[in-house]
Amino acid sequence: METQVATGSIANPVQFRGQDYVALLDACIKSGSLFSDSTFAPDQSSIGMPTDPDPKKEIKWLRPKEISANAVFVEDTTCTTDICQGQLGDCWLLAALSCLTMHPNLFVKVVPPNQSLTESYAGIFHFTFWQYGEWVEVVVDDRLPVRGGRLLFSYSCTRNEYWSALVEKAYAKLIGSYGSLKGGNISEAMEDFTGGIAYSLPVSSRTPRIMWKALSDALSRGSLLSCFIQASNYLEIGTVTAEGLVKGHAYAITDTDTVKKSAGEALLLRLRNPWGFVEYSGPWSDKSKDWDDVNAAEKKRIELKNSEDGEFWISAEDFSKLFGTVELCSVDPDPIVDEDTPTDPDSPAAPISSWSLSSHKGSWVSGSTAGGSCTYPRSFWKNPQFQLVLAEHDDDHAMTPEEKKVAENQKEKAKQCTVLVELLQKNRRKKDKVNFLHIAFHIYKVPPKLQGLCLDQSFFSSQQPVGSSGKYQPLRAVWREVRLDPGNYVILASTYSPNQPAEFFLRVYSKTGNNLGTKDFTCSTGFIMVMSMPPVLPEDRKRVQKTFDEMAGPDDKLNAKEFMKLVNSVLEKDYQLPLETCRQLIFGEDTGGRSSLTREQTEPVLASLRSLQSIFFKFDQDSSGTMSPFELSLALQAAGVQCDGQVIQLLWERFGSGEPHLPFHGFVACVTRLRKLFALYKSESNPEVKDVGINAWLLKLLTV
Repeated sequence: METQVATGSIANPVQFRGQDYVALLDACIKSGSLFSDSTFAPDQSSIGMPTDPDPKKEIKWLRPKEISANAVFVEDTTCTTDICQGQLGDCWLLAALSCLTMHPNLFVKVVPPNQSLTESYAGIFHFTFWQYGEWVEVVVDDRLPVRGGRLLFSYSCTRNEYWSALVEKAYAKLIGSYGSLKGGNISEAMEDFTGGIAYSLPVSSRTPRIMWKALSDALSRGSLLSCFIQASNYLEIGTVTAEGLVKGHAYAITDTDTVKKSAGEALLLRLRNPWGFVEYSGPWSDKSKDWDDVNAAEKKRIELKNSEDGEFWISAEDFSKLFGTVELCSVDPDPIVDEDTPTDPDSPAAPISSWSLSSHKGSWVSGSTAGGSCTYPRSFWKNPQFQLVLAEHDDDHAMTPEEKKVAENQKEKAKQCTVLVELLQKNRRKKDKVNFLHIAFHIYKVPPKLQGLCLDQSFFSSQQPVGSSGKYQPLRAVWREVRLDPGNYVILASTYSPNQPAEFFLRVYSKTGNNLGTKDFTCSTGFIMVMSMPPVLPEDRKRVQKTFDEMAGPDDKLNAKEFMKLVNSVLEKDYQLPLETCRQLIFGEDTGGRSSLTREQTEPVLASLRSLQSIFFKFDQDSSGTMSPFELSLALQAAGVQCDGQVIQLLWERFGSGEPHLPFHGFVACVTRLRKLFALYKSESNPEVKDVGINAWLLKLLTV
C-alpha cells in the first residue's frame, strides 16, 4: 500500500501559484520552447523599484547563455564564495545562503538537484522555501535582470555560475518583488531555508572561548550562523570600520577551527562578507603576519586563501571585541553552551535534545480578534487564545549533561518543562515596502476552575503573565524560551495597537510533548434556553393599547411604519430604529409572511427592545450611540446569546457593515436574526443537522 505524503512536506511541497514544475518542464521539452513565467514578468513590477530615467541604466532581462557563453548552473561544487551581493540591499538573504552551502543536506532542500543549463534545459528552474509551517515550491524562468552586460543583483565571483542568482529570483517572486528584499533580518532567511527556529545571542554574553565553543558545536549540529555589528544610527549602516568590517551588515559564519602555531594554538572563526569583497584586515586576516607562525601543512588544511573574495579568518578574542550579535538557526532548538561548559576544542558537542512541536495558524481581524496590547484592557482579551497543556516535566534522560548539572543545583527546575514559543507574522513584505507590525505573545497560568473556559477581561485584568516574548517589536518573528511547571496555560498573541488585521503563525517547542489548541467558545443548544423574553412593563402595555386604538387598521395590526413610530416613542433619541430594522423585527415574529404585528406580538417585542437598549447603554462607553466591535460578544451574552469567535466575526461583518462601530439598530438586527436562527435550530428534526452542531449550522447559514 502506497504511503500518502503530506502536502506541505519537503517531499510534497505546496505549488506556489499552482505551478507544477514537472508538468511545465515536460511541456517545454516536448514543444522545444523555453519557459516564460507570466506570473513574474520580466518588467519593472518584478523589480519592485522605481525606473531609473537614465537610458544608460536600462534593465534588460537575459537568460544565462545570453549573458555568458560559458554559463553553468553550478560550477564544480557549491561553496560560500559562489554568492556575491549586487545592487540590492539583501545581504541578510545572501549571508544566509552562504551559510546554507556549508550544509549539503539542507542545501538540497532549497536547491533540488539535477538542474542544469545544458541537460534537459528548458529555461525553467524550481526551488523550495519554508513558509509558516509548510514547504513551498517556487518555479521561475531563467531570465535575469541585467544592466551594462552584468547581472544587476546577486552573482557568482566566477561570473559563469547562476544558481545563486536564480535562488534570489525565486525568493523575490515568493515575497513579491526584488524590491521587497531590501533590508531584513538574517533570521528570516535562515528560517525560510531550513524550517528551523532562529534566535539571537549577544556576543558579550559569553567569554571568547565559550562563544567559540558554542558556535563550533552549533555548526557541527547543522545550524546556520551569522553575525553583525550593530549600527548606532541609520547613517552608520554600511560604514567600514578601521578593521575593514561593515556596520549594520550581515556576515556568514562558515567555520571554526583551531590552528597550531609555534607557541600554542589559536581559536579562529571563518566569516564571509556577502559583498564578495571588503574584508577584515586585523589579526589572522588573509594578509596578516600571524600566519607566518603557522606551518604550510596547517595553512593547506584550513584552505587559507590570500584573495579578495569576502572570506576571512578572525580570532575568537577579536570576534568578541568587534561583533555584537550572533544569529543561530537550526531545525531543532540547540542547547546554548553556558559558562560552566568544558571548553576543550576537541570535546564533542552536546547531544541534541528531543523536542516536540505544536503549531497553529491564526489571524487578527479588525473589530473581532485584533484586540491590541494589555494597555487596551477592554479588547486585549479578544486576541486569539491558545491553550497549552504541559502534562509532565522534562525527562532527565533527554537532558544534556550541562542541563543535569544545573538541575542538581536547582532541584525545583528539574520538575519544570522547557518550552520555546515563537510567533511569526505572515506576508508583511509588500511589493515595494516592508510593513512589520509590533507583535508579542504572553503566557498565563490557568487555574483548574477556569480550565476549558474562555478567559475574559476580568481574568487578564487580574492576572500577571508567567512568560512573554518581551516588549512589542516590529519583527517578523519574536520568540522566548521559558521554564514552566506542568499544568494548563493560555498563550495570547497580539499586536500592540488594536484593529490591525494580519495573519500569524504560532509554534511551540517542548522537550516532553505538549498539546496546543485554539481556546474558544462553541455555541451549544444549552444557550437557546437562556434567550427568554423580559416581562412587559405596565406602562408599555398601556402605550401599546393606546397606539393600536389610534393607529391600527381594520385587521387590528400595525404595519412597519406604525410600529416604527411606536418603538421610537419609547427608545432614547440616539437609539431610534430605522424602518428596515423595524421590518426585520416584524419578520422575526410568526406573522405568516405578513409585514404587520398584532397587539399580543407587539408587547413582548417592545419589552425586548427596552432590554436591549439597557444592555447597549452598558457597552456604549462614550454615549455615542454606538458600540465597539470588541464588546459585541459580551453584549450578546448579556442578551442571552453566547457564540464562538467565528460566529461573532461573521455577525460583525454582516451587521456592522464594515464600520468601526456598531449602532444600536445593528445590534437589534443582530439579536433578532440570532433568535430566529436559534428557534429554527431548536425545531429542526433532521438528525444530521443536530449531529453537525449549532456552531457549524450557524456558520453555514450566516455565510449564505
